[in-house]
Amino acid sequence: MTPQIAEPRARTKRAGASSVRQSGGWVTPKTTALLAMADGTVVEGFGLGATGSAVGEVCFNTAMTGYQEILTDPSYAGQIITFTFPHIGNVGTNDEDIETASLAAASGVRGCVLATDITAPSNYRAARHLDQWLKARGIIAISGLDTRALTALIRENGMPNAVIAHDPKGKFDHKALVREAEAWPGLEGMDLAIEVTCGQRYDWNETLWQWGKGFGRLNEAEHYVVAMDFGVKRNILRCLASQGCKVTVVPATARAEDILALEPDGIFLSNGPGDPAATGQYAVPEIRKLVDSGKPIFGICLGHQILALALGPKTVKMHQGHHGANHPVKDYTTGKVEITSMNHGFAVDGTTLPANLRETHVSLFDGSNCGIALKDMPVFSVQYHPEASPGPQDSHYLFSRFVELIRRQGA
Repeated sequence: MTPQIAEPRARTKRAGASSVRQSGGWVTPKTTALLAMADGTVVEGFGLGATGSAVGEVCFNTAMTGYQEILTDPSYAGQIITFTFPHIGNVGTNDEDIETASLAAASGVRGCVLATDITAPSNYRAARHLDQWLKARGIIAISGLDTRALTALIRENGMPNAVIAHDPKGKFDHKALVREAEAWPGLEGMDLAIEVTCGQRYDWNETLWQWGKGFGRLNEAEHYVVAMDFGVKRNILRCLASQGCKVTVVPATARAEDILALEPDGIFLSNGPGDPAATGQYAVPEIRKLVDSGKPIFGICLGHQILALALGPKTVKMHQGHHGANHPVKDYTTGKVEITSMNHGFAVDGTTLPANLRETHVSLFDGSNCGIALKDMPVFSVQYHPEASPGPQDSHYLFSRFVELIRRQGA
């Protein structure tokens, strides 16, 4: 039968995998995983990766490539990712496409939802099967679901809270899992940056990957940037290093006085998970001081949202969020449209921008704000991910724009 998502409070639905032939006849594989949502919907499937259970917010990602980068993006902390592309795992995993160095469960996704079982990897860079890699990182996965129906449910009703559970024996307490999903408070008001930030400051000099060469090293830096880590991705740091910037990464709780004492040429505000208003309770006052210092500042994703809070605008929880590597954005400063990589469930309310801020970028999907800049200071930020990991490289120019502000400041 065709896999379907159950109606709220309806009976549990089987994911509906095809029967397989064994000695004695045709049999249907045993249910070994569940996705139990807060509205009472419970969908059965087949477990992959780690065993156990995890609670989080279910979102969907429309990227066709880069599942390993997505699964290791700290911005997904507290979330369960539904991949709309059906062939997840077909190129395996490797040690180069990891976006965070942390192996802690809190440093990334709570789980993932796949349409089909993982096939054997077929790529020269593959070092490990995705199922083995998920187990090693403690990530629970479920396959055999109709991810199109789940995506439609999210688009209609918003991102639900849910528990993803995997038990090889197939023993589940359905009602208890639903109650756990109901009791989880959700991402609104939750500070997750504090869970994924670095414990102490460190320096970074690795540059972007090149065909046949791998990652490079920055030997002679032209500029010095301090990056506030709210859940920073490796490829963002590589993009900065490839622009000739020596980078020092500091924790999300770093004080402005300590950052300025390092005498940086510019300051970067990273991506990260959770509610920007919650993280902003300790970060906003420090960022306000950094803005007042006159140093060039560049923010991405959560860094964009917290910078906005420091400058006056409000942030809002989105209905379904933006997650994918195919989102069109218009750059008002050039008039060009770029295809971008996005991952966020909160956004800056573009209607609340004060007179000294201008909107520089906007989503062509829904008109939401995707960029701001101060009119009289070298400060700007974008909602999307210009480091393109995964995603197109249309937006790499933003790192050059940041470095140009640094050059002008030093001229």
